[in-house]
Amino acid sequence: MDGKAAPNGVATIEDRILRITGYYGYYPGYSTQKSASRSSVIQCKPGGNCPSRHRGMTRQLSPLSVAEDSAAPILELQNRSPSGICRHSRVERQSRSGEEGTQTHTESSSQEAEGQTRCQSCTSTFLKLIWRFLIILSVSSSWVGTTQFVKITYETFDCPFFMTWFSTNWNIMVFPIYYSGHLATAQEKQSPIKKFRECSRIFGEDGLTLKLFLKRTAPFSILWTLTNYLYLLALKKLTATDVSALFCCNKAFVFLLSWIVLKDRFMGARIVAAIMAITGIVMMAYADGFQGDSIIGVAYAVGSASTSALYKVLFKMFLGSANFGEAAHFVSTLGFFNLIFISVTPIILYFTKVEYWSPFSAVPWGYLCGVAGLWLAFNILVNVGVVLTYPILISIGTVLSVPGNAAVDLLKHKMIFSVVRLGATIIICIGFLLMLLPEEWDEITLRFINSLKEKKSEDHADDITDSSVHTRSRSRANGTVSIPLA
Repeated sequence: MDGKAAPNGVATIEDRILRITGYYGYYPGYSTQKSASRSSVIQCKPGGNCPSRHRGMTRQLSPLSVAEDSAAPILELQNRSPSGICRHSRVERQSRSGEEGTQTHTESSSQEAEGQTRCQSCTSTFLKLIWRFLIILSVSSSWVGTTQFVKITYETFDCPFFMTWFSTNWNIMVFPIYYSGHLATAQEKQSPIKKFRECSRIFGEDGLTLKLFLKRTAPFSILWTLTNYLYLLALKKLTATDVSALFCCNKAFVFLLSWIVLKDRFMGARIVAAIMAITGIVMMAYADGFQGDSIIGVAYAVGSASTSALYKVLFKMFLGSANFGEAAHFVSTLGFFNLIFISVTPIILYFTKVEYWSPFSAVPWGYLCGVAGLWLAFNILVNVGVVLTYPILISIGTVLSVPGNAAVDLLKHKMIFSVVRLGATIIICIGFLLMLLPEEWDEITLRFINSLKEKKSEDHADDITDSSVHTRSRSRANGTVSIPLA
């Protein structure tokens, strides 16, 4: 296609056409350079150093720098060899693989963190369950131990009021034990006097005064002593299982008194529980035909449960709710009042020979200290458990003392339970458990049932969706494929 140069300097027909049309990238020798560039591109192989040779050739064939700049877009496209494209694609692949690796590492680290969080939550939940189980077991064991120690003490020492007075004096140690725990656990430690004044606010803004000490402490101390004394009298007449079961009726009495005095909310389930408790009491009294020591022991146990319920209702009425420190302060105050003002009662009973022992060395101090120590542990566990856990756990621990005492009576004392007594015990325990239902138990039950229904409907919808997707995929796999004819 090349020819001799024309007189006007145009070498080829292509140069003439480009000059006539006014192509913006035209310069003399354009077609010759283009042919050389094509030949150089055709001769370049992947992996060779084609761009450098091409640039050198272009520099030699370009006589004008201005024309070179104007033809730069075309030359740039021509200079892109296959090796450059491969190198660029490799860089893109590496960057993509790096991003994917970073994303995968982030996902794996987030999954590990989520797994650690789940393990920690499971561990904390497990520890909480163990802690609650230990609280329930401790409350039940301390109450069973107290009851059984009293039965053993009666074999050699028949002085129930002296045992009550001696055990109540140990309540003085409740506040010192609480303050020791405060010193061991609190970050900001307070002096004993400051902590004592802080906990004295349960009596009012002015704290504990002599007037309040006599006015607020006296009735509660009398109720406390009367509750324990009647409980010990009942243990003289009945078995430990019967007395502990009858004492559980105090929950029903608390509800009835709160409904009448405090105007608490009426609940049908708790009314049923109260009726069941009364039924159990009647059955327990009927077990021996409403005569003998049985009816007297039932009267003592029911009286103990009644005074205990009255104590709780009056405490809520006059003192309200109290934290662990205030409760410990109040119980220790009851111990001081018992030591100062009620100490005259066992002295009178001794000299009137109502509760007389001789000689003085015959007193079983070991058993008495065992009863007092277990009673003190029970009172501390009740107050600590209400603060650190749920009050329902303390109630469950109390009702579990019934089967605990039954096991001890059956294995150690070889007791044989009649059908009537066994039925009465079961009815009272069921009524006690009904008392533990929350006030909104009906609404909670309805919400739980509705959530179960919604969950079943969602699961059914998911099953239908999964089955439809599976049916579609199976129909596609078994369907025919049409091949278009050429």
